[in-house]
Amino acid sequence: MTSQRHGGSATSEPTSIDSAAIDAAAIEAFTTQYGARATALPPLAIVIAAYNEQGAIGSVIEALPPTIAGLEIAKIVVSDGSVDGTVKEADAAGALVCDVPVNRGQGAALRLGYRLAREGAAHYIVTTDADGQYNPAEIAGLLAPILAGEADFVSGSRTQGSEETKDPVRRLGVRVFALIITMLTGQRITDPSFGLRAMRAEVTGAVQLQQPQYQAAELLIGVIAHGYKVAERPATIHKRQVGKSKKGHNALYGLYFARVIAGTWWRERRRRTR
Repeated sequence: MTSQRHGGSATSEPTSIDSAAIDAAAIEAFTTQYGARATALPPLAIVIAAYNEQGAIGSVIEALPPTIAGLEIAKIVVSDGSVDGTVKEADAAGALVCDVPVNRGQGAALRLGYRLAREGAAHYIVTTDADGQYNPAEIAGLLAPILAGEADFVSGSRTQGSEETKDPVRRLGVRVFALIITMLTGQRITDPSFGLRAMRAEVTGAVQLQQPQYQAAELLIGVIAHGYKVAERPATIHKRQVGKSKKGHNALYGLYFARVIAGTWWRERRRRTR
């Protein structure tokens, strides 16, 4: 069996039993290391999946304010098998770091991060990327509809906001996949893969999350299928300043993303008709 790293290269994928064991060991190590800091989190948890992000992760963490929208925050970094200085840099910047020794993919890392936040009693979860492409000042705007009771899940949208990236294929892909998800779900979506998102913590425990890598579409379709209130807000994606993108070649990324959309929609459709 194979899976894809954050960068899209093939690696051996643990079986579901192994993956559960990896999660259990990582959670135990995390709670042992941080104690009450891990089990009694503040209301808002910022979850970041990181794979070999030395040189970028520290500044991302330090740019996050101590409170957002009046809520005290916890900064949780799940290091997905990093072999560089990611863990040390994130720890020095003040994050709670869950160091997973096996590289499984961004989806698996975020799924673990959601669980750490949820079981640590956080009420709200925000995700952002480890590469500094998202603006932390925009988080409050994503949280606002949730705190007002108007939404359960809010995603940023580069098509409503702005994007500094110049890749025409990826720009087109975002819009095509947004249209497909809109048609399949009946929920208007303009950006299905934006990494800056806010949600009620319980949402992450209700939806089924299986994808080890590109999990954005699975999470989004699952949230819609479960009847949660979904919204988008204009947001910005900046150029990556440090390192290289780990999303892989456009064609492979597109094929995998399309497969996730189709598979998740079909799975959720079958679940609703049972």
